[in-house]
Amino acid sequence: MPLSNNLLLLMLISSLISFCCWEVESIGVNWGTSLSTHPLPPDKVVQVLKSNKITKVKLFDADPIVLQSLSGSNIDVTVGIPNSMLKSLSSNKKFAHTWVHDNLTRYFTNGARTVRIEYIAVGDEPFLQSYGKQFQPFLIGAVTNVQIALTKAKLDNKVKVVVPCHSDAYLSESGLPSKGHFRPDLNKTMMQLLTFLSKQRSPFFVNMYPFLSIHQSKNSSLDFALFKSTAHSLNDGHRTYKNSFDLSFDTLVTALSKVGFPDMDIVVGQVGWPTDGAPNASSSLAQTFMKGLVDNLQSRLGTPLRPKKPPSETYIFSLLDEDQRSISTGNFERHWGVFTFDGQAKYNADLGQGSRKLVNAQNVEYLPSKWCVVNNNKDVTNVTARALEACSSADCTALSSGGSCFNISWPGNVSYAFNSYYQQHDQKADSCDFGGLGLITTADPSVGNCRFAVELRTSTSTSLQLSLLLWWRFLTVTSFSVWLFCVV
Repeated sequence: MPLSNNLLLLMLISSLISFCCWEVESIGVNWGTSLSTHPLPPDKVVQVLKSNKITKVKLFDADPIVLQSLSGSNIDVTVGIPNSMLKSLSSNKKFAHTWVHDNLTRYFTNGARTVRIEYIAVGDEPFLQSYGKQFQPFLIGAVTNVQIALTKAKLDNKVKVVVPCHSDAYLSESGLPSKGHFRPDLNKTMMQLLTFLSKQRSPFFVNMYPFLSIHQSKNSSLDFALFKSTAHSLNDGHRTYKNSFDLSFDTLVTALSKVGFPDMDIVVGQVGWPTDGAPNASSSLAQTFMKGLVDNLQSRLGTPLRPKKPPSETYIFSLLDEDQRSISTGNFERHWGVFTFDGQAKYNADLGQGSRKLVNAQNVEYLPSKWCVVNNNKDVTNVTARALEACSSADCTALSSGGSCFNISWPGNVSYAFNSYYQQHDQKADSCDFGGLGLITTADPSVGNCRFAVELRTSTSTSLQLSLLLWWRFLTVTSFSVWLFCVV
């Protein structure tokens, strides 16, 4: 009898431990590795993950250096396949086999994983409305061939194939979750995808961006997006919604139910709040959002349509800022990080580690403490043109309306542009020339919350590809020039 009681007690303790572990491990982060001119070295990033007890990370590619840095870390990893590879994967089974062999098999030895890869994310928001049908025709063929390759490599019981979908894949014209449905143009492909996911017992990955609704519509409630108790609730029949996260989640649940998949597991692949580059993009609001999100998830209350069943996993977007992300959606795109580009926490947050105090990256190596500013002793007649030239490739998004450097006076704004270009080009002397208008200084020109950064010593590239340069030149110059000409 005592043995039976002890066994019962042991089972109870085990259940409690499992519950606690679920709560901690359900929150992960997105780690972008290819859109920064001077990325934090992978070993430093992994140390940040481990120091903050983050046990899940989602990547956008399968960089071998990054994956090697995760080896033995006991961090669960999602590797990504970019949209640009979908056509090749769809049309060529051999290509899919090669990709799996080169990017997965090497991390599995005698059934054990040196890197704990649990998902392959095929494509990155391939149904995004702005893409049209660019990737849609190749998606099902791609996931099918990757799955076949996994089975052949005997990894199909260890790694799941998923497809991250933007929340614009579903909608509700009335704004009520009960009226949710998938976009009509996706009906056929979505049914094929959901059938595939259901057969493989893979979850539906959805990327949700409450900030975008605030940024794109003046009628959206900021309090509702930030989980504030002061927000006006939305009633949908006998169901009440107190925040936009639950509302969007249940709109998806309804869409899934309407096409025959009411119980499909849902993973939130991306959710976060930017800290710069636009009105309402700030560290203080990001902290409020993150606290509300984590409290919501850890309460385990779930949503009105899935009570006590919150998302099985949620990945914060993102871990670090990336200074070369496309700004086609807005200048805030380069400021989603919970940490700055150099691994310094922007605010306090509990990412499931049980503490609101985040641990910064340690022993970070920077370039020398030097900055490039406007030489006030020169004729500055052409300084505006030179600033636009700098911003055509550098990151000037903090200068945009609502940004942390929006209110610095002229010529401080020009100095910011000069310095951004100078740092991006590894502080080379000729990158602070600007027709003789640039001056290298050892005095930090930062003003208030406007940080004139010194870049990291490591660099993946000092020159941008021409196609990207032209695209960023157009996007950045268009928004920056309007503001700059108004104040000069």
